[in-house]
Amino acid sequence: MIIYITAVHMASGGSRHEHIESVKWRDAVTGNTGGSQTGAIVTWLSASGNFARVQNGTGYVAVGTVKASVPYIRTYADAKWSDNLLALPRF
Repeated sequence: MIIYITAVHMASGGSRHEHIESVKWRDAVTGNTGGSQTGAIVTWLSASGNFARVQNGTGYVAVGTVKASVPYIRTYADAKWSDNLLALPRF
């Protein structure tokens, strides 16, 4: 399954990837939309066959998980971590 993350909700006072509390997303196949806490997305991405993407100016970039004391999500483009999630609209 592939989802496109369309918006992020940040923890109060936070501005970095570690502060993304939840996301809004759209299913790439069905077009269904929903929202999930970041922890649920981290778990979901760890399952086989699940992928998340973020649209940027030239296409879509992969969303990966950063293994920290509290795992979080971040985009991965051109073989390096990038800031595409932080450029998304807030809700």
